[in-house]
Amino acid sequence: MLGDAMTRLRRAHGQLGGVIAMIEAGEDCRKVLTQLAAVSKALDRAGFRIVASGLRHCQAAQERGEAAPMSDEELEKLFLSLA
Repeated sequence: MLGDAMTRLRRAHGQLGGVIAMIEAGEDCRKVLTQLAAVSKALDRAGFRIVASGLRHCQAAQERGEAAPMSDEELEKLFLSLA
């Protein structure tokens, strides 16, 4: 799951470089904003993947009878920080 988040982050990194290059080249603002929206969406999806992984990690710990590394409140706060 975190591998998928890393893939999305790498893609967003490349897209952001493209957005910067577009701005420097004086590209049309509509094209720039379309690409910027794609970067934003990729970052959001990566964040949600990381939160989902954290949820699974905490649940697995609880199923093993261990203390979860984060409380439900902490996970909720992280999730809401992405919204």
